[in-house]
Amino acid sequence: MIAFTAAEIAEITHGRLDADAGITPASVVTDSREATAGSLYVAKRGEHADGHDFVAAAFDNGATLVLAERAVAGPDGVNFPAVLVQDAVLAMGKLAAEAVRRIRAARLAEGDALTVIGITGSAGKTTTKDLLAGILARHGSTVAPQGSYNGEVGVPLTVFRAGTDTRYLVIEMGATGIGHIRYLADMVTPDIGVVLCVGTAHAGEFGGVENIARAKGELLEALPDTGTAIINLDDDRVAAMRARTRATVVGFTADGHREAAVLAARPDTNALGNPEFDLILPGGEPDLHVSSRLIGSHHTGNLLAAAAAAFAAGIPGPEIAASLSSQTAASRWRMERTERPDGVTIINDAYNANPESMRAALRTLADLGRGRRTWAVLGAMLELGPDSIREHTAVGTQVVRLNISRLVVVGREARALYVSAVQEGSWGDECVFAETPDEAYELLSAELEPGDLVLFKSSNSVGLRHLGDRIALPPAPVPATEGRELP
Repeated sequence: MIAFTAAEIAEITHGRLDADAGITPASVVTDSREATAGSLYVAKRGEHADGHDFVAAAFDNGATLVLAERAVAGPDGVNFPAVLVQDAVLAMGKLAAEAVRRIRAARLAEGDALTVIGITGSAGKTTTKDLLAGILARHGSTVAPQGSYNGEVGVPLTVFRAGTDTRYLVIEMGATGIGHIRYLADMVTPDIGVVLCVGTAHAGEFGGVENIARAKGELLEALPDTGTAIINLDDDRVAAMRARTRATVVGFTADGHREAAVLAARPDTNALGNPEFDLILPGGEPDLHVSSRLIGSHHTGNLLAAAAAAFAAGIPGPEIAASLSSQTAASRWRMERTERPDGVTIINDAYNANPESMRAALRTLADLGRGRRTWAVLGAMLELGPDSIREHTAVGTQVVRLNISRLVVVGREARALYVSAVQEGSWGDECVFAETPDEAYELLSAELEPGDLVLFKSSNSVGLRHLGDRIALPPAPVPATEGRELP
């Protein structure tokens, strides 16, 4: 982390110093439980809790300074050392922006550079971020988000993990409205921007898909003339963004788009569902083959995006291909495969869900499940606005047309999915509705058999990822009877 004194923090954030000016935090946290010796605790107001209520706990764990919106007194009646600001989250952003500026200046003074890569899209951000970070880490100190830190809090927390030795800073950017990505881009000033796709996730919040496209394109608008814009030419809305940037545009395609500079030639998937293709990069470097260890053909686009960004950052083609071929999923609950000892295979892809990723996961289930009994355990796709019933209905229809053996729909918010599957011809025990994950757990525990392949997919807050974890555990052994007859 870049070292800031309390006095500097107050100046950068336009806050009021209520602490020893020389206090210099060693880390930044927004969760009091994560505070350690020397932490700066940011007391932000959340949807369900107010961080100011946990200031004392943060100091008990070792925090030495709080960035807060009001003073908080300890048990002795004395205020905890603080920098007081109007908005703690915006103050975090200002501090992160200054950290990036200082890292750039320090590296430039040493004749080197910091390369910042921003990644956005309605799906695939975290996988692409993980792949890209895996490539870059072999060439220099690389900082990338933990999990899916991609918003106005997560991006600063990622920045605060970087220091003057950081060569590559990979930033995942999410948004729920117009202007959000512009705010994040202004904070980190990316050199390379990657736009993966424009889907219907959060369509309700944005007010339509076109507004989602407008928001994602803000990343490309923020790039400098010397930057590089990586765009998915297989998505028409993303392809149209080339007119919104001054940067050099590099397009990628998994579908043979003629204008692409980075493409997958002869794409295929192996028996395990892993994408394979010949990687074509600008300059036509020959004999680059990628045999990925990720699951699902839909990851081909993510692999190409990571390859294009790494190439733009100066990484040689053979090293890009070798790294992409060696990496497994780095973040949890994203097509995460578990083989149970009894022969049941679990694919847990329930970190998030939208219509595009739901369709891709179901196609992968169908492809992998030939000759096996397949289960789709599905929950709601949230934040779709007025399109929610239509999109859930379409997924239910798709499950039946893909000949998925069994469908378990969990939760009332996904009931339209269940109804559409029944109407499409999935009857009897082929399609079951469960009110709760616990109810689904009892059903699956009783009916799964060796050889079954089970997919879990839902939006994050539905919680099916935890159900998938429970089912992935091997079943408890049957207690020995010691020769006694069972009733």
